[in-house]
Amino acid sequence: MAALFRRKPAGREGEWYYCLKHQKVEEGRECPAQDRFGPYATRAEAEHAMDTVRERNAEWRDDPRWNDKDDKDSAGEGDDHDKGA
Repeated sequence: MAALFRRKPAGREGEWYYCLKHQKVEEGRECPAQDRFGPYATRAEAEHAMDTVRERNAEWRDDPRWNDKDDKDSAGEGDDHDKGA
């Protein structure tokens, strides 16, 4: 038999999250895990969660260890040469 009421996860004091669904900072686990970033040590860190995401995404895009654009371009050039183009 399915439960009529689901328990909401209890929030922990001092754990801060950024809720993607509601676009707000929450203390404790108010929303489901798939809708939040965290935990963060401070409210301020959680408030800047989206800035942190943008910075990390930019670093990832510019990191040659993860950016294989040049590898694909050189592979493509080699393929054209082999085809007699």
